[in-house]
Amino acid sequence: MSIAGGLFRAVERAAEVGCDCVQLFTGNPRSFPKHARDPKTRSTAPQRLFGDDQVGRFAATLAETGVEHPISHSSYLINLASPDPQLWLKSIDTMEDELRRAGELDIPYVVVHPGAHTTASSEAGMENIVRALDELEKRLPDEAAHCLLETTAGQGTCLGWQFEQLGEMLNGVRCNDRLGVCVDTCHVFAAGYELAERRDYLATIRRLDKAVGLERVKAFHLNDSKTECGSRVDRHDHIGFGEMGVEPFRHLVNDRRFRKTPMYLETRKGEDESGELWDKINLQTLRDLA
Repeated sequence: MSIAGGLFRAVERAAEVGCDCVQLFTGNPRSFPKHARDPKTRSTAPQRLFGDDQVGRFAATLAETGVEHPISHSSYLINLASPDPQLWLKSIDTMEDELRRAGELDIPYVVVHPGAHTTASSEAGMENIVRALDELEKRLPDEAAHCLLETTAGQGTCLGWQFEQLGEMLNGVRCNDRLGVCVDTCHVFAAGYELAERRDYLATIRRLDKAVGLERVKAFHLNDSKTECGSRVDRHDHIGFGEMGVEPFRHLVNDRRFRKTPMYLETRKGEDESGELWDKINLQTLRDLA
């Protein structure tokens, strides 16, 4: 949900359409913070990033609306796998800010795309991600907010499209008990994991469990896919309107192992031809499947 008008407005907007939980950006997702752009001050993040009024109103709006499980999504510019030393450091600085902002708001998790290895090898990219996560733990040993590595579609050189890659990243970090995974249904499907038939869904979840561990799955992004299974192209669609159909979502929302795992829509905003908000339509579709 948009934070236009204040962080608390994301919570209000979630409540207005009937959401139980909310995801938001706590900063500009398409820019680096100023100190991250300046290598001379790249590790001097301010101690407080929000005023007491913003923090208090955000907490009060959660309590008033009953919306729970807020999480934030990190900047799209972060690339913890980058072979470019300057971009890699900027990414760490920006992720440090993301975690600090989330901590001030009592948001427990920040979702981050692992990154793209670009001109380097995938092995080097994975090593860079592990080193970056270790550095963040070193900088923020007492921070309450934790990173959630998101599954990706595998577009270009993006890492994290195979469960085994995510497992290797997590297991390579020294203090990995603070880390988790956010599973995006569109990304998993586009990466080549079958989900429609129940036996295929169960096989995919078994593979996730073996590589990552279901206890590390802290959130889901529920999105249909505009592209076919295995396309490795990330294009979200409304629930049941894409290549996935409704069956994968039926399996997931009725899987008792994930009854307490919050699930967030990242589908396109706006209205259908009748003027109904797509957020309400997608929520109702999911609830009808449960």
